[in-house]
Amino acid sequence: MDDKDLMALFREKGNEHYAFNLIVNKYSERLYWHIRKMVASHDDANDLLQNSLLKAWKALPGFREESRLFTWLYRITTNEVLTFLKKKQLRSFLSLTDYSTKLENVLESDTYFNGDSAQKALHKAVLKLPEKQRIVFNLRYFDQMKYEDISEILGTSVGALKASYHHATKKIEDSLQELL
Repeated sequence: MDDKDLMALFREKGNEHYAFNLIVNKYSERLYWHIRKMVASHDDANDLLQNSLLKAWKALPGFREESRLFTWLYRITTNEVLTFLKKKQLRSFLSLTDYSTKLENVLESDTYFNGDSAQKALHKAVLKLPEKQRIVFNLRYFDQMKYEDISEILGTSVGALKASYHHATKKIEDSLQELL
């Protein structure tokens, strides 16, 4: 089912739970990996996914369909992740650089990560990026989203996103060169 069909089903009296389960089945894996690339921890990603889906469930009756359902879900999820990261950073009283190192250590000790050394190096380089560049890079590179969709999710112009992506790829290249 496409998003419009899912929303039509959701708006039918008595089908709300069924339609939401279909939405969860359609998007939860993509949202989980979006979160996981930002927080590095499997447990944190699961918690954030549940929180994001709960917020979506509560807000879905008021969803006006001015944006697409998947971009709306990504926006909720991204905001949830950013709030989580800011709270974590404040609680630990760490600078952005120190917090990136902490995330790298989480990735290093993650028993669920099954990539090779090149993949681990790439993920570590991504974790060193500032939050906005990290989100843009993850959505564009890993999720292969169009700039227009990312613009809808983040509320930023396409030009600014292209610049962020360019800066992110340059920083990642530089970081990977240091490893070689």
